[in-house]
Amino acid sequence: MKKLGSFARAVALVIFGLSGCTPSPSADAEKHKRESLKFLVDNEKKPGILSTASGLQYQILSEGNGLSPKATDTVTVNYRGSLISGQEFDSGENVSFPLNGVIRGWTEGLQLMKEGAKYRFFIPPELAYGERGAGRVIPPNAALIFDVELVKVNP
Repeated sequence: MKKLGSFARAVALVIFGLSGCTPSPSADAEKHKRESLKFLVDNEKKPGILSTASGLQYQILSEGNGLSPKATDTVTVNYRGSLISGQEFDSGENVSFPLNGVIRGWTEGLQLMKEGAKYRFFIPPELAYGERGAGRVIPPNAALIFDVELVKVNP
C-alpha cells in the first residue's frame, strides 16, 4: 500500500471535511468557558444574587417553610433548565431523585432550600457538566440556569 505524501493528506482532509476550518471541540469549550465566566462575573453584581464559596450563584424567588434536604435525601422538584443564552434544554414537574445523584450545583443549591421554596440557580461549569458537556444539548464548559421549586424532601 502506498503512503500518502503531506500534500495528498492535506487534500484528503479538505475533501473529507476534516480540515481545521471548523472550530475544534476544544476551541468551542474555551469559547463557552469565556462566555460563562463573563456571564457569572456580571451576574454576581446584580441585586439579589447570592454566592456560595464554591461559586454557585442563586436568587431566592420565594422562601419555603418545610424541611431542608441533606445530600443523602431524595427530593421532589419542579424545574426549568436553560443555557445562559436563554435556550431551555430541560424541564419537569414532580420529578423525584436522590440529591447526591445529580450535578454538584444542584446538590449544593437544593440544600439551601426548604420545602415550598423557589430559587434560581446560576451554576458554573465546574459544578455542572464541565468540559464534557451533556450530549448535544449542553455544550462543554457551559454555565447553566435553573429555576427550581422544592416540592418535597423524602429523608
